Amino acid sequence: MEKDKILELFKSTGALQHGHFRLTSGLHSSEYFQCAKVLQYPQYNELLCGDIFRHFHDWRVELVVAPAIGGIMVGQEVARQLRVRGVFAEREDKTMSLRRGFEVKPGERVLVCEDVVTTGGSVLEVVELVKARGGVVVGVASIVDRSREPINFGAEFFPLLKMEVPVYQPESCPLCKENVPIVKPGSRKLDASTK
Repeated sequence: MEKDKILELFKSTGALQHGHFRLTSGLHSSEYFQCAKVLQYPQYNELLCGDIFRHFHDWRVELVVAPAIGGIMVGQEVARQLRVRGVFAEREDKTMSLRRGFEVKPGERVLVCEDVVTTGGSVLEVVELVKARGGVVVGVASIVDRSREPINFGAEFFPLLKMEVPVYQPESCPLCKENVPIVKPGSRKLDASTK
């Protein structure tokens, strides 16, 4: 899909939000991509993930792994279209791990899928988890890439939408200085002791 059409989907579903947000990375931003708001519509999830499928369909992917929670809907739909297993990694004692009997078989060719990449921290943890289990990461895909610097995942990175969105360190955030209330919209709770 073209960038303008993807952005229109985000706007029409309320997935592109404006305000003062604390991202999972700890950075602050005036914009937030709540991919779940667009992915809740199966036809849009199928449409967006179809671009990821078309990019990787000849790469002999055997398994899709996604970080919980944001990447689950993307990973599952990409796995469905590729007709391969789809699993997710989740935090256990602040570390990404495979639970629920999920496994990566030695030598298995893995595509890692995420909804939004900002610093790439969760994806990098999943990549290392897959490698530690003997898997081969053949690619990384996301719906949105809002990273400021290129991230080396050790495999090709394929984002559908590259967006340069302002992010701030908490101590230099202009929204904090203006006392704009902060929201933590993702899957991890906001620590009351942090801005």
